[in-house]
Amino acid sequence: MKLETFKAFKGRNYRLYFSGQSISLIGTWMQKTAVPWVVYVETHSSFMLGLTAFATQFPSFLFSVFGGVISDRYNRYKVLLTTQILSLIQALLLAILVLLNHYTIWEILTVSILLGIINAFDVPARQALVYDMVDDKADLSNAIALNSSMVNLAKLIGPAISGLVLATLGAGICFLINAASFLAVIFSLLLMRFNKPIPHNSSKKVMYELKEGFAYLKATPRIGVIILFLAIMSLFVLPYTFLLPVYAKVIFKGNASIYGYLYGFTGLGAIIGTIMLASLKPGVDLRKILLIATLIFGIGLIAFSHVTIFWVACIFAVVTGFGMMAQVTVSNTIIQTTVTAEMRGRVISYFAMAFFGMMPLGALLIGSLSDRIGTPDTILAEGIAAILIFGSFLFIMRKDILKKNDEVEAEIENPIMEAN
Repeated sequence: MKLETFKAFKGRNYRLYFSGQSISLIGTWMQKTAVPWVVYVETHSSFMLGLTAFATQFPSFLFSVFGGVISDRYNRYKVLLTTQILSLIQALLLAILVLLNHYTIWEILTVSILLGIINAFDVPARQALVYDMVDDKADLSNAIALNSSMVNLAKLIGPAISGLVLATLGAGICFLINAASFLAVIFSLLLMRFNKPIPHNSSKKVMYELKEGFAYLKATPRIGVIILFLAIMSLFVLPYTFLLPVYAKVIFKGNASIYGYLYGFTGLGAIIGTIMLASLKPGVDLRKILLIATLIFGIGLIAFSHVTIFWVACIFAVVTGFGMMAQVTVSNTIIQTTVTAEMRGRVISYFAMAFFGMMPLGALLIGSLSDRIGTPDTILAEGIAAILIFGSFLFIMRKDILKKNDEVEAEIENPIMEAN
């Protein structure tokens, strides 16, 4: 593998962040895998799976804009340190509830809502801080791709471990391991040193900064279109992962381990995608990569939807994982490399709204549809939706390219006419 793939590791702060976050994310994915399993085992309802996703992620939709303002107004390093400590406490509360074995589903959902609120402030600060961690800004796109590979490596390892722990020790131990894993990222943050001060303490009013952010997004259609695209995908396609417990328990007649493996293979595909993105040469048209990833994602979902052989399903899980995370990573890279520094936190919060905010609404929609028409047909419909979104975005992108070509031709013609 080329050394260029890991060039962002030149920065000490980024190396610390990557190592600490890698450990923490394994615990996070263990919890993300365990919570839906606990809910499905207790309720046997696809709708309740969707409601669980809604409880975890919809608060991010409601508060992430304020999270972006906080990230731009205050020291985002301190904001991130605070959210990581609060996330540790949330995981500990969940562990205590389940280990004491006196919990209800509604208590699980309430603690999940708490996590969603924390994430609304965590994601903008964490994503924006990556910019400050990278010494050479030319390595930023590489750092973002490596970030995604870190997430997806955890998505491969975490669910596999979670499946084994769920089957042997129970969900409470999964949550306890997640709580302990936050110590790694907290310790890595405490070791960081920044040569330049991190922007903070704006004198502007919060509501003015919110309006400023929306105005910037409206005036920057290159970013706005990407966020709109991600929002539509998050509503209609990305929630497919919340139905994996149904495949594990009903279609493949398996236990928590089978569920963990399915989730893990989507993570394997995502790792392949992010490593490929990290190895791209500068100057590659990322919007074309985004289109290709969306097409692959849709085809993978259609192929996965009605498979009844487990090992074949694992192959298509890799394909869907590749397409899903490649498009999310490319979207993030386009935004981060286009946005101005003073708007970084707010624009990333809109990205979080599109990704984490629309997905819970989609999860409710997908959960309800699954109860009505069945899980395989629902996944098939999501794959078809991805293909349709691909076609729509292809039309928009080609229109944009033609517009740019017209502008270039006009610039060439004007000097010729002036010369005549």
